[in-house]
Amino acid sequence: MSFQNEIPIIQKVYDFYRELYLAVEKMPKKDKYTLGEKTQRATLDLIELLIEAGYQEKFKKRAILDRAAVKLDLIKLIVRLGQDLKAIPTNKYLSLEEKLQEIGRMLGGWIKSLK
Repeated sequence: MSFQNEIPIIQKVYDFYRELYLAVEKMPKKDKYTLGEKTQRATLDLIELLIEAGYQEKFKKRAILDRAAVKLDLIKLIVRLGQDLKAIPTNKYLSLEEKLQEIGRMLGGWIKSLK
């Protein structure tokens, strides 16, 4: 089963990670190994949670998706902090933020569909 085809949000997070990876490569060394690694790790955790939710029955998905929402909020905060500290250029930040907003809408829709 290809989750990227079955669950579109996973493809969106995958695309976000690819762009984030390239942004982290260009970060100053002092930020790359703190903000960069933390954001990458949190994004991979988010993908893991979404895949896990995809395997669960409806009544178990909600708790997992709530954890995914918390992880997404953490990613948004770290990306914004990276921009505020000038570790991420404004144009790259805007692109990443746009992707995060779309992921947030998709995740919110998935959570609402379970009610």
